[in-house]
Amino acid sequence: MRFAFIAKHRNIWPVAWLCSALDVSRSGFHAWLKRSPSTRSRHDEVLVTAIDRSFKSSDRTYGARRVWHDVLAEGLSCGLHRIERLMRQNGLRARPRRRGLPKDTGERAAVSDNLLDRAFEAAAPNQKWIADFTYSAPRPGGSGVHMTGMH
Repeated sequence: MRFAFIAKHRNIWPVAWLCSALDVSRSGFHAWLKRSPSTRSRHDEVLVTAIDRSFKSSDRTYGARRVWHDVLAEGLSCGLHRIERLMRQNGLRARPRRRGLPKDTGERAAVSDNLLDRAFEAAAPNQKWIADFTYSAPRPGGSGVHMTGMH
């Protein structure tokens, strides 16, 4: 971690200053620069390409477990935690699939005939019934539907 920080910032500050501030030797830093990548880091690079391919083919919806199964199916061996770590380091975070609206079947509810034709007054009780439904947020212990009516 320290050597990577020095390598990233060596064009801003002198290497000697950075090495002394981070308490590492300059010779150790230069040896780290010339050293070839380890077997694990080379295998991680192979895994990252397979992870990226699986993740993008799933339209960025697969999490670590599904990507891990795809990587195993390709013949590469690794553990689930390694896949999780590599996905986290490379910023591969699954997003949930969008749930669409319910499919429109084309059927419509039947509309009743207008029998009253806006003549709401009745000569006697129980001859004409109308109702108004108002939907609101439910209250504790009650329903969200309130019905008011005239008769």
